[in-house]
Amino acid sequence: MTIRQTIKNLLNQEDLNFLLTNRLPRKWLTEFMGRFSKIEQPWVRDASIAIWKYFSDLDLSEAKKTHFTSMHDCFTRELKEGARPIDRDPAVMSSPVDAFVGAHGRIEAGQLFQAKGFPYTLADLIGRDEDASAWQQGYFVTLRLSSSMYHRFHAPQDCTVERVRYFSGDTWNVNPIALKRVEKLFCKNERAFLRTRLNSGPMAGKTIALVPVAAILVASIRLHFLDVLFHLRYHGANPIDCAAHFTKGQEMGWFQHGSTIVVLAPPGFRLASDLDTGSRIRMGQALMHGGD
Repeated sequence: MTIRQTIKNLLNQEDLNFLLTNRLPRKWLTEFMGRFSKIEQPWVRDASIAIWKYFSDLDLSEAKKTHFTSMHDCFTRELKEGARPIDRDPAVMSSPVDAFVGAHGRIEAGQLFQAKGFPYTLADLIGRDEDASAWQQGYFVTLRLSSSMYHRFHAPQDCTVERVRYFSGDTWNVNPIALKRVEKLFCKNERAFLRTRLNSGPMAGKTIALVPVAAILVASIRLHFLDVLFHLRYHGANPIDCAAHFTKGQEMGWFQHGSTIVVLAPPGFRLASDLDTGSRIRMGQALMHGGD
């Protein structure tokens, strides 16, 4: 058995994985990694990316450029033009990210699930001051990004972002092991709430929301339309009203490292029939269908 497989097997042991990724000083490690990943010294950069490749399925063949100034530059890489075809069906809400589909289902009595038996509420996720009526009896989908995935997120439909609310918080790991152990995890971590109005298709005028959630080693969120970097030390304006217009598939922002996006949709949307928990989806593919 190789060293790589031995380490992977150890990390697949739930108790050890949870200990190593959650019981260490999470915020300190996250801030340290944020600084370390931006080091541009060639041997640090090359060794970091090589180790990352060795222990993951990192594929850089679709990257727009072949040389990176740092591990952070590699992590936030852009893709070649056309690498992610966009489903242009106006009744389709496309995936905003490359991800694994996590928990999903109907939002009943304002309640969602992060894992079986672990509920949380809309109010806890987006703030009790926000009007959550648009998503009562609607649908939610959790999209989890792995470390090796493309980490930019895109508009799932022609839309206008009307409000952003930032929540400073913790940096729990958001892998399935932690989601089965830490109650209301998404509501505890650093996150941003993007209230978004659809501008086309059969659900035009309806409101959806994207909630990017940060995690250990990955706590920074950048939005193209706001001149601020959301991170652990930011405690800025809350909420921020805006009017940022996007066409379907247009880049909205990126995780400085990566994590999870919770998508909230109003009644009338359903998960694409070929998807379920554990499915891998690419940005631009059909995530939900609306207009039923």
